[in-house]
Amino acid sequence: MPGAFAFFILDWRCFGISNVTHQLNEEIRDKEIRLIGDTGEQLGIMSADEALEIAEERGLDLVKISPQAQPPVCKLMNYGKYKFEQSKREKEAKKNQHVVEIKEIRMSPGIDVGDFNTKLKNAQKFLADGNRVKVSVRFRGREMAHTEIGRDLLTKFAEQCAEVATMDKAAKLEGRNMSMFLSPKAGK
Repeated sequence: MPGAFAFFILDWRCFGISNVTHQLNEEIRDKEIRLIGDTGEQLGIMSADEALEIAEERGLDLVKISPQAQPPVCKLMNYGKYKFEQSKREKEAKKNQHVVEIKEIRMSPGIDVGDFNTKLKNAQKFLADGNRVKVSVRFRGREMAHTEIGRDLLTKFAEQCAEVATMDKAAKLEGRNMSMFLSPKAGK
């Protein structure tokens, strides 16, 4: 059994979602193609060999950009430069992305006013940063007999955050924890 599992791990591969591969130069074997120049002008319909000769004369690559068209569309371009600029754009887009995290605020039913206000300020800061907040109350021992105290506490917390947040999920008891989710308002 362990041998079969090890084989599965060795044979497993991961592929990217948008891994677009283009056919280049000699890989293009179509009889007729529509050729577009490096500045975007239409050069007409011709054989792949003629297009390859034009690409070699200009010192560019022949790249098939639309293989499903009739006839397939190819373009003259510097493919290395194109790939470099594309990876640069992807890195820039990734840098500008903001990943929304779920921050958690934990309280107990017997929380004091000062501690409550501190946790409230932290939650408002998380919401201002654009993160979702999970607010939970943990019941221990005999506190389970008075879950309404926790529900009131969460309701009060949501009312205090109402100007910067909306309630995604209302207070719900799951085992010994009662929790609710807050998300930042769209305008903030």
